[in-house]
Amino acid sequence: MTGATRGVGRTTERLRLGLVIPTLNEEEAIPDVLARVPRDVDEIVVVDGGSMDRTVERAATAGARVIVESRPGYGRACLAGARAAAETCAVLVFLDGDGSDCPERIPDLVAPILAGEADFVIGSRSRGEREPGSMSVHQLVAGYAIGAVLRLLYGARCTDMGPFRAIERDALFRLGMREMTYGWNLEMQMRAARAGLRVLELPVPHRRRVGGASKVSGTLAGTLRASLRILLTLARVAFERQGPVHAGVGGREREHESEPME
Repeated sequence: MTGATRGVGRTTERLRLGLVIPTLNEEEAIPDVLARVPRDVDEIVVVDGGSMDRTVERAATAGARVIVESRPGYGRACLAGARAAAETCAVLVFLDGDGSDCPERIPDLVAPILAGEADFVIGSRSRGEREPGSMSVHQLVAGYAIGAVLRLLYGARCTDMGPFRAIERDALFRLGMREMTYGWNLEMQMRAARAGLRVLELPVPHRRRVGGASKVSGTLAGTLRASLRILLTLARVAFERQGPVHAGVGGREREHESEPME
């Protein structure tokens, strides 16, 4: 990975990278996902939401640090992983463990942050090369629709709420994330735009998941539940009157109760 350093005066400081991967029953995909993570990633944290298969075993065998988050919720798993990553990790990367994201593209996402050109980089599946069947029409439409709303609210430009993203660790915890459901990604984008973070969206390739069914788009119930949570998150963050709660790495924040991370 090139550009994993930032110049400070006459010295060069290497910024450590942490990777957070939430999982639930991803035993088929997780070994390959971890095998494709670039060597320059300093710490890999797999947060398991209670898998009934061998996800935990296979992730640990592949060299990841595995923690189990017994409380349900996609956002809660992401936050648990961010807190568990060593404080020396200046940049945190998030991606899903189902094989649909491409870990080998991590250098592309973190490069603008390491170069001091961005605080938060979102991987856009909508703008990237997509394997047939990897995204549904309603996912694509939702990404552009939400992007239009965020542009009206904050002047932000985005086309997706994809899970593959990178953000400065300190910036993440200054946002005061509260959404512990599938609205986590949208809340991060809204709070980042409102806080004036330098946000950049880059196209990323997207593939069909490896085995199993999507927890969001795999069933009608999952799709409706996730859509509702996203809409509720949009309304809550857009109309909240007070600023976000600032929570440190080990701090507690008011969390919006979640639905299961299926």
